[in-house]
Amino acid sequence: MANPNFSENENINDPSASHRKSDHIDLAFSSRVGADKIDDRFYYEPIMSNHPIGIENLGLNFLGKNLAAPLWISSMTGGTNKAATINKNLATACGEFKLGMGLGSCRQLLASDEYLGDFQVRKYLGDQPLYANLGIAQLEKLIDDNQVTKVALLLDKLEADGLIIHVNPMQEWLQPEGDRFKYAPIDTIKRILETIDVKIIVKEVGQGMGPQSLKALLSLSLEAIDFAASGGTNFALLELLRSSEIQNENYQNLTKIGHNPMDMIKIVNELVKELGDNCLCRQIIISGGVSDFLDGYYYMQKLLLPSIYGQASGFLKHATGSYATLQEFTEKQLLGLSLAKAYLTVKE
Repeated sequence: MANPNFSENENINDPSASHRKSDHIDLAFSSRVGADKIDDRFYYEPIMSNHPIGIENLGLNFLGKNLAAPLWISSMTGGTNKAATINKNLATACGEFKLGMGLGSCRQLLASDEYLGDFQVRKYLGDQPLYANLGIAQLEKLIDDNQVTKVALLLDKLEADGLIIHVNPMQEWLQPEGDRFKYAPIDTIKRILETIDVKIIVKEVGQGMGPQSLKALLSLSLEAIDFAASGGTNFALLELLRSSEIQNENYQNLTKIGHNPMDMIKIVNELVKELGDNCLCRQIIISGGVSDFLDGYYYMQKLLLPSIYGQASGFLKHATGSYATLQEFTEKQLLGLSLAKAYLTVKE
């Protein structure tokens, strides 16, 4: 007996149905996912939420400002013919989507304003968080030369909210033009905090940090710690690739040392409990080995402290050309994060 509700014109309100169903048949076998390919970090709860509209469910306060989503975009360059375009595009994305941004190394600006325009992106960013970036070696020298006031001057020129200090002993050791630290970086960081009143974020550059380093930093009045964990761009390895064959032969294994984001999350969670009220730094940027919004969502849910996640190379890849490409990439990442928050819960 024919179904009385069936009509030959059933697709009248779904003009794409025929084409879509044909696609389903053609792609059915190539779209199979084996059990070994399942991302088992999450419980998928498909009946517990409506589809999110935009990214309204992602907002938070971080670094004293309101972000529309928990995403930090780190630039990795300055002083090259591409830097102005890259920084402008990244800052424009942060302004449009209400995110936070860390600049690449501003070392050259301590000596000259030649490349200042490459870094002056506040006009694109609006009131979103913007942090300048200097290496621990440069801060050592500024302290020894009694020129720490240059840091405040730099922040004023860039209209930056604070300073990222990158700590990179392995990179400097392996860099053909690298510096050598005279003091333990923790001592230099403490002297900076004692000398100037600026907001400070401390980060590594692709190998992360172990428990003693994290404990020392959590015990300071920093705005945040940026993991820059192992698993993403490793600047020690980058410098080794620029070096001689003998340098590569001797030091290749140094680039394999480090801590991935999950290692560091476990360490920080243990230290938060151990330190109690002596845990003064209570914000984390989870970066290094964060490939997409699923990684970011998972890591943030695992960490006890308030956090956002950072990406550099993923955004850098789309920031060298037209803004439209970066705009689409950023939007897709944020919409994906919103979807993850609606339908995924992290397994214990």
